[in-house]
Amino acid sequence: MDQLKTFLSSRRFEAFITALIVINAITLGLETVPEVMQRFGVVLTVLDRVILGVFVVEVSARLLAWRLDFFRDPWRIFDLLVVGVALIPATGNLSVLRALRILRVLRIISMVPSLKRVVGGLVSALPGMGSIMLLLTLVFYVFSVMATKLYGDTFPDWFGSIPASAYSLFQVMTLESWSMGIVRPVMEVHPMAWTFFIPFIACTTFTVLNLFIGIIVSAMQEEHEAEATADREAMASDQSAMLEELKAIRKELAEMRAAQAGGQGIS
Repeated sequence: MDQLKTFLSSRRFEAFITALIVINAITLGLETVPEVMQRFGVVLTVLDRVILGVFVVEVSARLLAWRLDFFRDPWRIFDLLVVGVALIPATGNLSVLRALRILRVLRIISMVPSLKRVVGGLVSALPGMGSIMLLLTLVFYVFSVMATKLYGDTFPDWFGSIPASAYSLFQVMTLESWSMGIVRPVMEVHPMAWTFFIPFIACTTFTVLNLFIGIIVSAMQEEHEAEATADREAMASDQSAMLEELKAIRKELAEMRAAQAGGQGIS
């Protein structure tokens, strides 16, 4: 089992799996081109099944090697789910699952350390992002109620209800045609409407959304610092082991010299 773990964790094997993931991503993309499928459809289908078979063997080997410890690593569970989805028969009501085969491409995240760090940073930022989402929801609710009361009668399509107002304000927040598409038409009927929309943009687009960026950057920096600290501790441990070995060697040399000196004194 130890040899199997070493083989599955080797850089060459991981590079091989990464190459297969990239090839699979290309073949899945080519399957969306009708001209390519007419000429090479059989080849692409066979290649897809072969690569899927390799993935199944790989995940099975990892299950065999790590056994219950396999489920302690979230990345291994992620690989198992992604490969498992591809094995579900894509027929009848499950035909939509055929499109989910592209999820296999996401396996490259678990193979590339830099991508794993990015995802780890995003995951660690989720609690803080949850708080920001709650704040953004409260802001949206308050402004949606205000917009419905202020502009619902004159612009029922945009602000006739709280859901409609929330959707219109979401468009304003993304700055997608917010001025010519929504605000200026509203200002033709309500000239002071800018006093409502400008503070909303300032609160959401320029403040709350930037908090998301700040939290994500902070979480990624903490992830990087934690990894750097672990690397420094590992280096310090290796150095300590090397120093202990050097001390042991010096002690052995001293004992050998003392033994040689004692032998010469006796002779």
